[in-house]
Amino acid sequence: MFERLVERLFPSRASTQTWMILTLLLVVGIAVAAVGLYITFVLRSEVQIAFQQTMLQEANRVMSIVEDEHDHARRQDAIRTMTRFGDLRITVVDDSLLMDVDRGTMRDDPAVLTQPEMQFGAGDELNFVRRDVNGQTVYFTAVKHMPSGIIVRVAQPRPMLFGLIGRLQFTLVVAMIMALLLAMFGSWIAAQRVTQPLVTIRNSAKSISEGKLDEEIFVDSRAAEFQDLAKSLNLMSDTFKEKIDELQKMAALQNEFIGNVSHEVRNPIFAVGGYLEALASDSLDGEKRKFYAEKGLTNLERLNNLFSDLIEIARLEYREDLIKPSVFELSELLDEVYDIEKAKADEKGIDLVVENPIVNVRADRARIRQVLINLTDNAIAYSDEGTVRCRYRRHLDKVRIEVVDTGKGIPEHHLERIFERFHRVDPDRSRKSGGTGLGLSIVKQILAAHGENIYVESTLGRGTRFWFELGFEDTESARAEA
Repeated sequence: MFERLVERLFPSRASTQTWMILTLLLVVGIAVAAVGLYITFVLRSEVQIAFQQTMLQEANRVMSIVEDEHDHARRQDAIRTMTRFGDLRITVVDDSLLMDVDRGTMRDDPAVLTQPEMQFGAGDELNFVRRDVNGQTVYFTAVKHMPSGIIVRVAQPRPMLFGLIGRLQFTLVVAMIMALLLAMFGSWIAAQRVTQPLVTIRNSAKSISEGKLDEEIFVDSRAAEFQDLAKSLNLMSDTFKEKIDELQKMAALQNEFIGNVSHEVRNPIFAVGGYLEALASDSLDGEKRKFYAEKGLTNLERLNNLFSDLIEIARLEYREDLIKPSVFELSELLDEVYDIEKAKADEKGIDLVVENPIVNVRADRARIRQVLINLTDNAIAYSDEGTVRCRYRRHLDKVRIEVVDTGKGIPEHHLERIFERFHRVDPDRSRKSGGTGLGLSIVKQILAAHGENIYVESTLGRGTRFWFELGFEDTESARAEA
């Protein structure tokens, strides 16, 4: 039964507004009930005890007058004086006298001795009663002096303080009802101001969870916390949108990449398979068998280069520690590139030029060597005649390195995509030369790992220029590091 009541008053799931109203009503209700109980029981009891003690003091004072004053006339005058100024009725009873004085006037009421407060037992010394006299509530205190048998009774009408407490109780009851009603109304208003922004944020968050990321959260509230929350959620939504767009682009690139890889791998595999089938024929002469074997080896080499380049890109993307900068002399590196690429250039009748002054740079020498070989090899592959020049010059605290050719040039619509994986300006020429379509992409990855970019400009029929920059190091720094 109790558990059901608690469940109804405090359900396991309810709106924030309900919880706020219930909490405030509970707190205010407990406070109001505590004050009411204190006024009703504690304060009233304390006032009554204090009143009893006051009447007892008056009775004891009269008893002391009676015991000290043996002259009847003077005793009577003293008691009259006390009743006249204290709004009291004093009754004194001894063996030879009954004196009953009410506000200075002597009364003759033989029934006094029969009243309840005058009835003492063997060991009683004090009686306190309340009864109605002539439609008025009167409190009586009677004290008996056991050795002498004298009884002193003091009577006093109901004090105004008791009426004040009664009115205070009534006022408190009304105030408690008003406080509860005001608490309910105030908590409802406060809950509305709190829950309305929360409902707006909840609905917006639900829309965002359903994929409606363009919806902006707006709360009509002056509370700084709600404004900050809405701002944070909007920023989070924008971030999610950017991440989702980025993931969608990456997914598209991944699909394109997988398609390109499968295409690039499938062609040499099919070619190798065809050549192996041809080699299995018994009717082939020695010349044909040699031709097919060479073609098969060429395609295997192309396939090996493709996987090597893919592994290289993956390592550069996920392994920052592969770049190990050091200071080295750039012209020596270009001489090595010249020795490697000279034969290819001579075969096509292209003049390869790498004459440059001595300059020190800071970078990963092996990786920059790979960059220069790829750029030079690419320039030779797409040039049928003319010159391929590797040059550099000092530019502030950098050294700008350029690879320039006088080849066919690159169409403008290809310039933005030439660093993408498997993108080829001339697919037929690239495949005939054994290229994988990943050389420029590797170049971009290596320079990005150095914190640098690769740039290109080209004019159809006049040639192409690639350039990038590396950090310059003076001779003294190079010697100190060496």
